[in-house]
Amino acid sequence: MSAPDLTAPNGRRAAWLNSLFVDHALLRLGWRNWGVVESGRLYRSNHPTPWQLKQAVRRHGIRTLINLRGHRADCGSDVLGREAAAELGLEHIDAPLESRGAPHKDRVLRLAGIFARMDEPALMHCKSGADRTGLAAGIWLLCQGRPVEQAMAQLSLRHGHVAAARTGILDAFFRSFAEFEATHGPKPFLDWLREDYSEDALRASFRSTPWADRLVDGVLRRE
Repeated sequence: MSAPDLTAPNGRRAAWLNSLFVDHALLRLGWRNWGVVESGRLYRSNHPTPWQLKQAVRRHGIRTLINLRGHRADCGSDVLGREAAAELGLEHIDAPLESRGAPHKDRVLRLAGIFARMDEPALMHCKSGADRTGLAAGIWLLCQGRPVEQAMAQLSLRHGHVAAARTGILDAFFRSFAEFEATHGPKPFLDWLREDYSEDALRASFRSTPWADRLVDGVLRRE
């Protein structure tokens, strides 16, 4: 589907049908997967509906919305979310991340730059709020100088993250930083990322569990 015209009744209807039934927003109506990374500064959730976004702005004063899925013109949730963000006066930022691959150094550095300049409070979301959102929340904490254990805790079963699946490579990313510090001593996260982190080495060392992959990809149908 191409980007629907929300000014036309048929376009708005098509966007909602795509959002609810193709992008599975119907399942997110009663499950926000909401999380507080730091009160008054950063929050996390799955992809919010327009009224959920409005509610977050009213309750928490959200000023910035970070979309970790990236721009998707063929996704009804994306189109409706951009319209809602514009109407609410939010800065909408696309910062796509992967959920099943070694985090790309350039994407993490770009996200760190966004964190440094964004208006707070901010809300981050991916589709389900389990994997990419947990990764981004952990990166934010590391950029604040917090311990790597706090970053790793953002990738939790409480938010639906399954570490045994291919999504567990995100846990392995944080573990690789923790192991470096355990061996070499403390080092700023972004310096480690620029100077020591290897995407290829992380991919080569990580193995998922077949049953967990079937659960995440086949049953839960995560993105």
